[in-house]
Amino acid sequence: MATNDSINILNSAYLAVEYIDSFLPDNPLQQPFKNAWNYMLDNYTKFQIATWGSLIVHEVSYFLLCVPGFVFQFIPYMQKYKIQQDKPETWEKQWKCFKTLLFNHFFIQLPLICGTYYFTEYFNIPYEWDEMPRWYILVAQCFGCAVIEDAWHYFLHRLLHHKRIYKYIHKVHHEFVAPFGMQAEYAHPLETLILGTGFFIGIVVFCNHVILLWAWVICRLMETIDVHSGYDVPLNPLHLVPFYAGARFHDFHHMNFIGNYASTFTWWDRIFATDSQFIAYKEKEKKQQLMAKKKA
Repeated sequence: MATNDSINILNSAYLAVEYIDSFLPDNPLQQPFKNAWNYMLDNYTKFQIATWGSLIVHEVSYFLLCVPGFVFQFIPYMQKYKIQQDKPETWEKQWKCFKTLLFNHFFIQLPLICGTYYFTEYFNIPYEWDEMPRWYILVAQCFGCAVIEDAWHYFLHRLLHHKRIYKYIHKVHHEFVAPFGMQAEYAHPLETLILGTGFFIGIVVFCNHVILLWAWVICRLMETIDVHSGYDVPLNPLHLVPFYAGARFHDFHHMNFIGNYASTFTWWDRIFATDSQFIAYKEKEKKQQLMAKKKA
């Protein structure tokens, strides 16, 4: 009975969104995107699209999304939004991070990306424009992938903090007490494989078109670079996502090393009370701010 009710609710939600979508104006970018997509299909093989296309999407998205946080360090006005203001970025740390990223991207992640074509072939995942899911289906699938990845990340990340294995793997990622955007994928190669597995689980569950692979890559990078940015910028559209953790939540994890283990959402830390130190820290901050206002 409960299962049938859930299915009915999902079907109703789908029909409601589809109805609303019918009233929305045509997307002016849809036709150029369609032309570009069909050009790609006509001029490149599926192997080239799945392999080199995925690599390009990852690299371009990663470093473009890092640009705002990188630029913020040179803008005095933005320093008031920096979470750990006493720990500015340095060229030495950023250069070290960049070199490690290149190694991880091309010697750890690229071999995995090379398996994308065989994955799509094995599961008969289409590439054609006509089989591409509607935007609201794609959004729902990305959200589902995020929920699955977040659960995997919470438990495996927490395990990597165990005192017997922390210094061998996860300690690399914690070299930076005050994170910055580019540091999001700065990690030990084993950590890249262990935590990265969570990224692929949602793909196995939801993927019905190769576009989801790329959409989920962009969404995941957007989230992880944001929470590692070191800046809590107001009017951040990601804060509209229900239960979104955000930069301040994850920044505390780097500063404190204990708690706030989830990647995207706050519910696992809330359920297991691993956000208790963060909550106490926020309450202490509020008291200090109130005292400062009274003295002023």
